[in-house]
Amino acid sequence: MNNKIILLVEDNPDDADLTLRALKQHNILNEVVLAHDGAAALDYLFGTGAYAGRDTSQMPQLVLLDLKLPKVDGFEVLRRLRANDRTRFLPVVILTSSNEEQDLIAAYHNHANSYIRKPVDFVQFTEAVRLLGLYWLVLNELPPVKK
Repeated sequence: MNNKIILLVEDNPDDADLTLRALKQHNILNEVVLAHDGAAALDYLFGTGAYAGRDTSQMPQLVLLDLKLPKVDGFEVLRRLRANDRTRFLPVVILTSSNEEQDLIAAYHNHANSYIRKPVDFVQFTEAVRLLGLYWLVLNELPPVKK
């Protein structure tokens, strides 16, 4: 896949803008699809709802997933991704402000690939996003997507 898409699932407009700015600041110019809630993320990934007819052979290279989302929370999004053969191995990085230990445990229990607490400081946040991009979009290799 030539175009490494990032699916950003974030309901807070300020956090979404901050993430997009951090990506751009570090020249991570991949296409970013923004889903404002868990239902929209699932629609995008499975080609339903507003994304009916989308070519689902084009999957994101990375999903940045908040946990506290309207409609369908991040844990349910993660469960549904892991339950489907086509999306089971998509890299999912939890990017959240939650400091709750049970959220951390539940994320890994549901097979998140990584769990990152959003740093409050913008410089630290942009550095975290830079490292995420370097690892997940450049260094990491994915298995082939099932058709």
